[in-house]
Amino acid sequence: MNASPRSSDTEPAQDTLTALVSRIAGRDERALGELYDRTSPQVHGLVLRILGDAGAAEEVTVDVYHQAWRQADRYDEGRGTPLGWLLNVARSRALDRLRSEGGRRRESPWSDDEVVHLPDPAPSPEAATLAKDLGATIRRAIDTLPREQAEVIELAFYGGLSHSQISTRLRHPLGTVKTRIRLGMQHLAHCLAPQENLG
Repeated sequence: MNASPRSSDTEPAQDTLTALVSRIAGRDERALGELYDRTSPQVHGLVLRILGDAGAAEEVTVDVYHQAWRQADRYDEGRGTPLGWLLNVARSRALDRLRSEGGRRRESPWSDDEVVHLPDPAPSPEAATLAKDLGATIRRAIDTLPREQAEVIELAFYGGLSHSQISTRLRHPLGTVKTRIRLGMQHLAHCLAPQENLG
């Protein structure tokens, strides 16, 4: 299995993602939901493969989109695609998580080349502490979601299921599943956004 997660066959259109990032920079919560909808399979897949733990991967994946919400205005199209930017954030946060847990990285099906082809920003102790605190905050935020939204988000992150797999499992139309995930992500962004003004 040497197919790259950045394959052109699976990577969403760059122009579309760039437009979404621009809208997110303007604090458009719906754009965040759309960005998640289009890129979460790649982002979550990368994190899950690095961590090998569905629960931890769920927390880190949500962290990635929270960071995208906070830092969309810093995205520089000249330095890479939006998906590449998200995967870089995902890789950095996943490696931070591993280091904070003692550096365990056993059973990862990816080779070192596949994991390290993206830049590795140096993590800081403050970032590790912040990520841990944020994970607890995100869990509390998920608990405030309507049951149907929490259910699909947990299946996507904890269970590592694709949107179509969730649709099959719950026997809901695919569009319904996507909408619930999008609304749930918008709610999480709204809950977490006030923290940006602190400090």
